[in-house]
Amino acid sequence: MTAGPPTTVRPRNRKQLIVEAACRVFSGRGYHAASMEEIAAAVGITAAALYRHFPNKYALFAACTDVMADRLVAAVDEVPPGAPAAEVLAAAARVTVEHRRSGGLYRWEARYLERADRRRLGAKFVHLVKRVDEAVQREYALPDRRLRAVAALGAIGSVTTHHVSVARRRTEELLVSAALRVTATDPTAVPEGVRHVELPAPVPRTRRAEILAAAVPLFARDGFTSVTNGDIARAVGLAPSALYRHYPGKVDILAAACLQAAGLLAQGVERSLRGVRDPHDAVVALAATYVAYSFEHTELNSVAEAELAGLPDTLRRPVVLAQREHIAVWEQQLRLARPELDPRGARTLVHAGFGVVVEAGRRLRWQDRPEHRDAVTVLMAAALGV
Repeated sequence: MTAGPPTTVRPRNRKQLIVEAACRVFSGRGYHAASMEEIAAAVGITAAALYRHFPNKYALFAACTDVMADRLVAAVDEVPPGAPAAEVLAAAARVTVEHRRSGGLYRWEARYLERADRRRLGAKFVHLVKRVDEAVQREYALPDRRLRAVAALGAIGSVTTHHVSVARRRTEELLVSAALRVTATDPTAVPEGVRHVELPAPVPRTRRAEILAAAVPLFARDGFTSVTNGDIARAVGLAPSALYRHYPGKVDILAAACLQAAGLLAQGVERSLRGVRDPHDAVVALAATYVAYSFEHTELNSVAEAELAGLPDTLRRPVVLAQREHIAVWEQQLRLARPELDPRGARTLVHAGFGVVVEAGRRLRWQDRPEHRDAVTVLMAAALGV
């Protein structure tokens, strides 16, 4: 008797496997660049089989944002009421590090959610911040506890935005320690020596620069994929065909924006370190510079961070190299200030500092005031341990 072909048994958790794979793809590639075919291939099924579980890409994306938020909420809710902030933050860090390849979709991609879904997701994060806030309030009678809670979670969430390879337990230790330092720091206590930094503002003196200046706010508001050449041309007062005299395509405008962001940071770093000899002062100067850049060029920064993954390799490579050079300066100065750190640990903390700035800045609605810059600089320096 001849045996028939082997039958394939469908896993009972097929839908969960799909969501897990989709979270990683959306996080790494971005919502628009990701395709249902790519996600299906990551699961080992056909796109047709994928559509049996989710009617379209948006439904799958919304499910991804929900499942990641639910994991975080469940983790912190398992911590008993009245537990110290360290336990609440450790629970958040444990889940975030475990799913670091998926969590990046929250930093920038959640803007593509529809209003009702965005509100539902926002409510979950409000609950998460509230749990941290309650623990912080019990332990530290300091001002701006909600800002400190948000900034601490920003330090933890930073691990989803980079690929620095550190042992999992060590990563959790670094992130929780950074977050605890943030919660224990008074953001209004600005130490002497913190200098206000003003970065050079790009002045569009050429048509090419005018096009770039017009495109950045459109990319920041609507996302690169949703903006058309016609949108950019109208913003400058040109015919769409006239754009091609200055840029080969829309993606070249995006690449120019990313390079402009890297260039502004490089100029700021060079200025901030002039004449600074003490490594602790150097790290604080770098922090003040990064905060100034983030407040002065919020739209440019969001575009450079959110859309970089969508650039072709040839256009992305010089941007990535510039970013690595920037991180290398931070790593060198931080290790001089804290010799006990190894290179990877230092880079992990640098990214934690960046995460503090992003989330604290959002909490302050990027209102560019001296007291806001000072507060975020102080919290960033705390995360770095200087």
